[in-house]
Amino acid sequence: MDYYELLNYYRIEIMIGLAVAAVVLLILYLINIIQMSKLKKRYRIFMEGKDAKTLEDTIIKRLDQVDMLLEANSKNEENIKKLFSNMKLTFQKSGLVKYDAFNELGGKLSFSLALLNETNDGYMLNVVHNRDGCYIYMKEIVKGNSVIMLTEEENQALAMAMGQEKREES
Repeated sequence: MDYYELLNYYRIEIMIGLAVAAVVLLILYLINIIQMSKLKKRYRIFMEGKDAKTLEDTIIKRLDQVDMLLEANSKNEENIKKLFSNMKLTFQKSGLVKYDAFNELGGKLSFSLALLNETNDGYMLNVVHNRDGCYIYMKEIVKGNSVIMLTEEENQALAMAMGQEKREES
């Protein structure tokens, strides 16, 4: 048998195979058309945006918002740096010791108050209360030390402020 005889012999099977292939290709083509139309519809909706705004307007608006946020962030960073530098100068530590300056009064109305910044610079206030009135004395503290001699209560308040001693009233 030669080639033409074989072709005639299997002609019906070949035609059925080609018909099946054509139907399969037609089905794939229809599926492709349906998917493309859905994709085009989604694309049109995406490009139109909401309330007739275009996608380009939305992107420009968002980029402007990002620029504003970056500017606000840099201002916040500057403000935080200023706050930290100013905070070093403020009183951050304190120590308070209440005591009875004169045994006859009672009630522990006198007190020593140490107010220190981060580097242990600040002031010592000593308030002495007696029957005649109230007297306030202030001593400067530099790096945790005073040029003027401190009383026992003032030393306790200073140690409390510097974190060397837990709060305790005498």
